[in-house]
Amino acid sequence: MEIKTEDYCIYYDPDIETVICQGSLRLSGTEEYAPIVKLLTNLADQEPQRITLDLRELEFLNSSGINVLSKFVIKVRQQGNIQMVLQGSKNIPWQGKSLKNLQRLMPSLQLELA
Repeated sequence: MEIKTEDYCIYYDPDIETVICQGSLRLSGTEEYAPIVKLLTNLADQEPQRITLDLRELEFLNSSGINVLSKFVIKVRQQGNIQMVLQGSKNIPWQGKSLKNLQRLMPSLQLELA
């Protein structure tokens, strides 16, 4: 599973059960985020024991993207059988506050900011 454009790359590495997000996501609205939503939904529907979202190289994420991540975290929480890890970078300004908000949506979410 991979989505690649000039501005960003999102792919799932099944060997390490990790969705890796790189670049800058400035898409407008749910329609443009649909392929990403599909990738994340398909992954959650497979119900792996653990899902890691590696956002350490995601330099920018707009409000529509944060909304997509929020809905994904809620979906995983509702399934109740998937451990979720979020990896972020302290060096990318948007991540500190936004990723902590995602932890509020799923208290068992493990947040790793490095």
